[in-house]
Amino acid sequence: MILLGVALFCVALLIGLPISFALLLASVPTFLTGEYLPASIAVQKMVGSTQSFPLMAIPFFVVAGNVMTASGIAGRLVEFSRVLVGWLAGGLAQISIVLSLLMGGISGSAVADTAMQSRLLGGPMIARGYAPGYAAAVIAYSSIITATIPPSIGLIVFGFIANVSIGRLLLAGIIPGVILTVALMAWTGYSARRRGYVAEGEHPPKLREVLHAGRKAIWALLFPLILVIGFRFGFFTATEAGAFVIFYAIVVGFVFHKDLTLDGLRKALEQSLSDIGMIMLIIIMAAVLGHVIVLEQAPTAVANALAHLTESPTGTLLLVLGFLVIAGAVMEATVNVLLLTPLFLPVLAGQGHDPIHFGVLMVTIITMGGNTPPIGVGMFTVCGMLNVPLRDYVRESLPFFLVMLAVFFLLALLPEVILWLPNMVMG
Repeated sequence: MILLGVALFCVALLIGLPISFALLLASVPTFLTGEYLPASIAVQKMVGSTQSFPLMAIPFFVVAGNVMTASGIAGRLVEFSRVLVGWLAGGLAQISIVLSLLMGGISGSAVADTAMQSRLLGGPMIARGYAPGYAAAVIAYSSIITATIPPSIGLIVFGFIANVSIGRLLLAGIIPGVILTVALMAWTGYSARRRGYVAEGEHPPKLREVLHAGRKAIWALLFPLILVIGFRFGFFTATEAGAFVIFYAIVVGFVFHKDLTLDGLRKALEQSLSDIGMIMLIIIMAAVLGHVIVLEQAPTAVANALAHLTESPTGTLLLVLGFLVIAGAVMEATVNVLLLTPLFLPVLAGQGHDPIHFGVLMVTIITMGGNTPPIGVGMFTVCGMLNVPLRDYVRESLPFFLVMLAVFFLLALLPEVILWLPNMVMG
């Protein structure tokens, strides 16, 4: 039934059916047979997928992104990023990557970051002559950095399921986030020079220019520190932080920046309704298909096979990570964490792997799966918001995908890189 569902999904895409309904159509064969579940259960799964507490962060952060745009916070971060890296080849693309690093402490969600950056930078990149598929790929893959920078929603969910320190997980994600940023910037600079995408500035910034831009963006730059302190002392959870971001953006916009107006706030909320509706419709349809895949027991069968292929700890880890690349492409990230953590973590922990090391790699890899066919929520979000054909996005995103795989391979072989900061800070 899975193969038939995949065929229906591909046909639906070819005839131009909306992505959300194509996802649902892929589940139809299982429902029609009635072998596993009646069709009425599909509605329950749609509703049930929206009841996830961590998932509530997505609408919060989508609203926050639009409010930050209206309040001037996001604009100041864009300007700060422009001063730092706009002078490099492919200036707007480089700004998108650095902005994801800076916004990681605010959004906490790759999908939310993708939606916000599509609104902020997608249109200007295409207007400056960037290929639409290239612009979409840069935005989608730079958003993966938010999966590592606190407050990463995926790391929080993993910490809860694996019963490990969430504080250590959040600290462990910082250095990999910086490494991903540097790797993506290096490839973007190389590809931009070959394509002739010009820089936004003529020379590297002077210190006074950096300090001036940093002072204007101080309220945005301070927020990650406030967020980490809030988590450290239990002031709020990751989901509650989403509501706090909205409040923070409104106060800063009205009181400090004075760029936010009541009309601007109203328009930001209206835009948020449209963005949330599109994203959540895709998520609930993907949840139905994800449940069908689980019922077919495909993940369990593959996981059990991988666990018996090799006794080498490094070999087992690489096989598991390879499977996660595939799993991330066919199931939503939260489903992957909930389903696969109990399957893989005992095997890896028994071979001596640190759960913190595995958790950072797992969450980042399955988040990357959100940018790949067939069930890539981030991919569908950026393509939908920028009106980019899926085939153009897939072609342009392949080099970014390979760059990330290379980084993950090195991080898998060098666990000390991930564990150094949490070990230094928390022992």
